[in-house]
Amino acid sequence: MWFDSGRVCLDLVATSSAPAGAEELYDGDELRLWLAGAGLVPDRTPLARVGPDWVAAFRALRADVACLVRAALAGGSPDGGALARVNALAAGPPPGLCAVQDREGHLVRELCGGVECGALLAAVARDAVELLTDPGDRALLRCCSSTGCTRIYLDTSRGHRRRWCSSELCGNRERVARHRRRRTSAPTGR
Repeated sequence: MWFDSGRVCLDLVATSSAPAGAEELYDGDELRLWLAGAGLVPDRTPLARVGPDWVAAFRALRADVACLVRAALAGGSPDGGALARVNALAAGPPPGLCAVQDREGHLVRELCGGVECGALLAAVARDAVELLTDPGDRALLRCCSSTGCTRIYLDTSRGHRRRWCSSELCGNRERVARHRRRRTSAPTGR
């Protein structure tokens, strides 16, 4: 999974916009990995109840956030239904955090009061609301320039000239393709 978009809500959108178009949240196990990788739950948090209903809820939020972000990129008006659903989720209470001591005596984060799907959805929806209502962050939204990739990211690079969602993945793929095109179009000097 990829967590380099600059925002949790964009990381969620990236789970369906890979260059191959593959679905990354296809079951509860993958959603558990995404929740931990995105930093929404601490690594040690037990997520026993993550099932198909959670996956469906996160996919629905992902579709609404993607719709709103793409509208912002295009300079268009947001879809009213998507906006209402994201706002409704964002209004919910986020997960409660507390600090506890680990075995070595260090303070670590834990979620208090159990892990609820609605609270995790609220955290992602709030991130989307913050992104979409912040003119500075909205101005940094970019879509990957790589052929076949539709990932969206925040361009926080110096000079704001980042072209690809990932220099290691899409950027490397584009550089290799450009190199091949030059080699095949260059006249052979024999």
